[in-house]
Amino acid sequence: MSKTIEFCFDLISPASYLAYTQVDAIAQEAEAEIIWKPVLVGAIHKATGNTAPITVPAKAKYLADDLLRYSDVYGVAFEMNPHFPFSSLTLMRMVTALLQDDPEGFRFFLDTVFESIWVFGADLSDPEALKTIVEAAGFEPAKLLARAEEQEIKDLLRANTDYAVSRGAFGVPTFFVGDDMFFGQDRLEFVRDALRYSNS
Repeated sequence: MSKTIEFCFDLISPASYLAYTQVDAIAQEAEAEIIWKPVLVGAIHKATGNTAPITVPAKAKYLADDLLRYSDVYGVAFEMNPHFPFSSLTLMRMVTALLQDDPEGFRFFLDTVFESIWVFGADLSDPEALKTIVEAAGFEPAKLLARAEEQEIKDLLRANTDYAVSRGAFGVPTFFVGDDMFFGQDRLEFVRDALRYSNS
């Protein structure tokens, strides 16, 4: 495969979840490879001066309604998490560690955790709930947490986040197809079009 989609995402982002449910089909249709870029959306906001929609009540309400509309369009289950927002730092370090060490396990972990947050409303700021979900995904919590706390993993996650910012990202999900950037799960048709006409 010569075509690629770089997918910058954070598990705490409901729009990242919706995009995640669609990106495989888009990649398969275009015979493109997905380049996974776990990032910290809070750090992106800080670096760019952006703020999360949830900080503006009217915007937060509209976003929740819009996400439900798109979940219907995509045909996937979705519920706003009653514990949102919470820190995704530990989760995203775990994701980064698995992407580095176990790509197959990485995908199963994403499936499990995205669903637990954005379908079943899990509070993964609770250490016991986090432990349960990690076990449900087939991993040993203590071992994965220890790997996630290694400096190599912290540096990789930071580098992914810095990379996204350097290319113009101001939130998630963000996609890069060649030199083109697309922001938001509602821009997937543009991602599809960019891949259709891409030669690289």
